[in-house]
Amino acid sequence: METVFSIKPLLAVLVSVAAVPFLIWSRNPNTRETWTFAAAFVKFGIVLSMLPAVLSGTQIVCKVAQVMPGMAIAFRVDALGMLFALVSSSLWIVTSAYSIGYMRGLNEHGQTRYFCFFALALSATIGVAFAANLFTLYLFYEMLSFATYPLVTHHQDQEARSSGRKYLLYIVGTSIGLVLPAMITAYALGGTLEFSTKGFLAGTGSPALLTALLFLFVFGFAKAAVMPLHSWLPAAMVAPTPVSALLHAVAVVKVGVFSVVRVITGVFGVDLLQSLHLSPVLTAVASVTILVGSFVALSQNNLKRLLAFSTIAQLSYIVLGLGLLSPKGMTGGILHIAMHAFGKITLFFCAGAIFVATGKKNISEMVGIGRRMPVTMSAFFLGSLSIIGVPPCGGFISKWYLVTGTLEANQMPILFVLLASSLLNAAYFMPVVYRAFFCTPEEALFENRVQEAPLFCVGPPVITAAISIILLFYPQPFFRLAESAVRAITGG
Repeated sequence: METVFSIKPLLAVLVSVAAVPFLIWSRNPNTRETWTFAAAFVKFGIVLSMLPAVLSGTQIVCKVAQVMPGMAIAFRVDALGMLFALVSSSLWIVTSAYSIGYMRGLNEHGQTRYFCFFALALSATIGVAFAANLFTLYLFYEMLSFATYPLVTHHQDQEARSSGRKYLLYIVGTSIGLVLPAMITAYALGGTLEFSTKGFLAGTGSPALLTALLFLFVFGFAKAAVMPLHSWLPAAMVAPTPVSALLHAVAVVKVGVFSVVRVITGVFGVDLLQSLHLSPVLTAVASVTILVGSFVALSQNNLKRLLAFSTIAQLSYIVLGLGLLSPKGMTGGILHIAMHAFGKITLFFCAGAIFVATGKKNISEMVGIGRRMPVTMSAFFLGSLSIIGVPPCGGFISKWYLVTGTLEANQMPILFVLLASSLLNAAYFMPVVYRAFFCTPEEALFENRVQEAPLFCVGPPVITAAISIILLFYPQPFFRLAESAVRAITGG
């Protein structure tokens, strides 16, 4: 595989950090948000400029500083990192537009602080995506934790502060208490922290030690919300909806699960995991999270909490796909990073639009809302279909590959988990849609007239819902990147 050296990965990380002073110095909201859009488009442009090289099989490398032998602050753009960076950088543009409608529509306080920490969070996300080694990934993982804390506690009331403490306890507590000692041990065993397509821990320790290390990483990267270290995610729903949408449907949670994927593929490697017979254990942990998260979602009345538990379940599809250790299963798991992102962010956008337009948070208060907000609820319906995994949305493709991956790995119990979870997805999403559109006039809680949220709140979910449909018929470049990543992992 050809390797080229370029400063572009570093620029992609730094561009939104560089925008922060301009956001602070902006004298009015229009100027501030112009800088936000400028940084978002420049970041996306830099990421996009590296796509052709990555698709051709080239790795782009940028070394910033050597800390110790085998431990550096360095970036490497490969297919897996490019897929995640494309998703997060493109959705920052859409979420920036949505933030204008939401934050202005509710006349939220501290909007400059909000946009500044949002920019820092996106820098950390791209840093994780392009990390060349476990040390760099860990640094940006922690940066993301502290950059998102002010966003989670944005409302600064008692509930927000309590949720913020819980957020840091879970996210930072596990990274320091579990990931850090695991990383130190891995360095002592392998003499390096550089990600390798075959892993760097093979033949370095006893099976018991390596197994323990794997689960320290899996549970230590608690942003992945693998049960039982998941309860920070519903608590973090006190944040403004744009925060929930991008950071808790795309960036934060995806950074967690992406970190787990990097550990599975770049630290351990498929061959080592197969020799340790860890596939059934990984898939069992993921399956429990998928089913329990889905069942808890069934009982939720608050729409954002329902989406939070749905996210907990959906994240573990990615862990499950990688845990299958079959090419199609891994392809489906990696592809689900993108497909879930566009579907779930649509649903969060819709929840926020409903709150801006009506002040309603609970599903029981939304009977007949489809008559008042037909565009928003139509987008919600399409986002739901993508998460359930049925046409005409792209979520169908990733779930299809996950299902075929279970057959390829001869894991029939996991097939039933996937099918059961899709039925559960339908069981908690379709009643929301049904009551929104098909209630009787007597049951409707809203007048039969169209009154949508502001354009900046309605446009983004329409865009992301449309992209979810497009991804079914044209899943590129995400599908090619997922396939390339799996070929590198398996040597196929």
